[in-house]
Amino acid sequence: MSNKKQKKSGSPEATLYKTAQAGCRESIDQLMGQHEGLVRYAAKRQQLVDLPFDEAYQAGRYGLWRAIIGYDPEKGTQFSTYAYPAIVRHIWRTVKDEYKRERQEHATRELKLFFQTMEQGMEDIQQALEVRQSLQELTQELDERLRFVIISYYGLDGSRPPLVFREIGEQLGLTRQRIQQMHVEALVRMRQPGYSQELRTLLRRHSQKEYEWADEVAQKWLRRRGGRHGR
Repeated sequence: MSNKKQKKSGSPEATLYKTAQAGCRESIDQLMGQHEGLVRYAAKRQQLVDLPFDEAYQAGRYGLWRAIIGYDPEKGTQFSTYAYPAIVRHIWRTVKDEYKRERQEHATRELKLFFQTMEQGMEDIQQALEVRQSLQELTQELDERLRFVIISYYGLDGSRPPLVFREIGEQLGLTRQRIQQMHVEALVRMRQPGYSQELRTLLRRHSQKEYEWADEVAQKWLRRRGGRHGR
């Protein structure tokens, strides 16, 4: 072994990694603390889609831990150079999982568009296609932009997977936050019993409790809007 390698393998830093890899909790905590800034830097540079930063940060910390366990100081690579790809890889894996989860939830969302609970599942509805058709017809009560938000978010036209708020905003030239506000507004309007009688009949949602809940949500929305119906 060369003197250079002997020096590296016997250095305090190399010893710290070895003890961490042997399971020393204090060594792991020390190294995690030393490289927290690298995790934050990596998370801030990624496109997180709708993944909250805190979740991306925790995914990055897991990547950092994996890098600590796998790092070999004797190979001469700086730890930050070795760890950064691992951190980014775990962040992106979490982003991908969140993106997939958003896509997979749309079938359930169709039945939760109007109701606070769904004790009855699709197995209780004889004609599921009629439900989708009723939803599509109900969106005709909305103006063009609100209709686009609802159809895109829930994938009601069947031509493509549902989109997240960010993607819809990009198509309309609006922020994610504004699309989320429009989504709430559209649901408030669509839930009104005067518009949703056919769908409520299909789903057997004509109880007083359902009507009161829809009205309560609408009133809260109006109060936040200052009592205005305008967009």
